[in-house]
Amino acid sequence: MDDRALDLFLGAAVTQYDRLTPDSPLPCFALLLGRTRPGTVHIEDIAFGRNARTRDPAARREFTEAILPRFGSSYENETRGWWFDSRDLLAISRQADDEGLELLGSIHMHPDWHRIGPPKERATVLSECPTPMDEYLFSGTAWPVNIICYLERRNGLLYHALGAWAPLPENGPDLRCPQMSLRVGAKGPRVPCGAEATV
Repeated sequence: MDDRALDLFLGAAVTQYDRLTPDSPLPCFALLLGRTRPGTVHIEDIAFGRNARTRDPAARREFTEAILPRFGSSYENETRGWWFDSRDLLAISRQADDEGLELLGSIHMHPDWHRIGPPKERATVLSECPTPMDEYLFSGTAWPVNIICYLERRNGLLYHALGAWAPLPENGPDLRCPQMSLRVGAKGPRVPCGAEATV
């Protein structure tokens, strides 16, 4: 993963983290763009879109009929969870194609909710590892790579940890998402999808 792509996400994630309250577990979610090579997925950019969880009829149905019964009442809170706006997804996919990039997966934030969330939700410790809900979503999209960025505040400083995950194997619903090696490197200057260069 290029460091510039990670920096774009971290900037947005830190902004959302600073706005969290026990009643508002605000999500931060983006798409991963890049190229695949034999044995390697190279993430060169990310793209943000709108959350359509409360607007999209399919999203409302999925949360009501599948997610709430399976993963619990904490998902009744409409600020929790992400449903990428289909129009944004299409526009980002087309722009990536125009730039010779592929839509490779997603990245989202896990905050240290076990410290800052409401007392009834502090028993579940979040990290850069996928929750059962994450694994459900990773399998639903079947994107080749899904990154979780864990943010935690300690002694007034904010730290992050990253984990990269493949979707669940098709042959075993009781298996866990396989972890992938993740390396963050540097690359020359590049303009992110949707941004304009200025001189």
